[in-house]
Amino acid sequence: MGRIIAIANQKGGVGKTTTAINLSACLSEIGQKVLTIDIDPQGNTTSGLGIDKNSVALSVYDMILGECNIEECITETEIENQSLIPSNVNLAGAEIELIGIEEKEYILKRETKKIRDNYDFVIIDCPPSLSMLTVNALAAADTVLVPIQCEYYALEGLSQLIHTIELVQSRLNSDLEIEGVVFTMYDARTNLSLQVVENVKGYLHQNIYKTIIPRNVRLAEAPSHGLPINLYDTKSAGAESYRLLAQEVLHKGEEKWQ
Repeated sequence: MGRIIAIANQKGGVGKTTTAINLSACLSEIGQKVLTIDIDPQGNTTSGLGIDKNSVALSVYDMILGECNIEECITETEIENQSLIPSNVNLAGAEIELIGIEEKEYILKRETKKIRDNYDFVIIDCPPSLSMLTVNALAAADTVLVPIQCEYYALEGLSQLIHTIELVQSRLNSDLEIEGVVFTMYDARTNLSLQVVENVKGYLHQNIYKTIIPRNVRLAEAPSHGLPINLYDTKSAGAESYRLLAQEVLHKGEEKWQ
């Protein structure tokens, strides 16, 4: 049965989408069958995996509103072992359209249940807000992976996210766990990056991944070419980091990886 990981942080610009794209692609590269679900109305994960978000016939929006089932909106990407449920700006209206619908928090959970056995991993890219879309992802997921940017306000909003996760655990999904925290946009030249890592480690009693994602120009360029970093620049520091993160996620809980 596939592991469902939601990538969430209500702060924007922390590397959520970059992590969703590149973790998915690096897991695919090592032979894992991966489905990536883009539930961010910006649709950046969709375009970052080489799919034109404006020309998809069916998207996550159609699935959430019950206009199609999950199998119908799965799109194959050009990356081996990698499928996608795309998103686009239509999804922005879903919150309002879901008002009054019973058990709307469980739509994604019900749908992913049908296909999770077909994949090793289902990676969900959440919007940068604690919205109904994010709640849907948390209700469907086994674990939450939280990217944190190595910058001054890193901890701001983190307690709010953890509070939301705890609410989801108590009311919607008692099995939900925090997969771990991954540091992004690390700049080895600044003391601040190091300080942020130490502060968060002191504050959080959560699993923190050993892999730290560096601030990397090639990583920033890759989405505009519709490619994950391991295909855009396979030898870059960004590609190496996401490969290491994929290995850590794959072997989570195994003693030799502790």
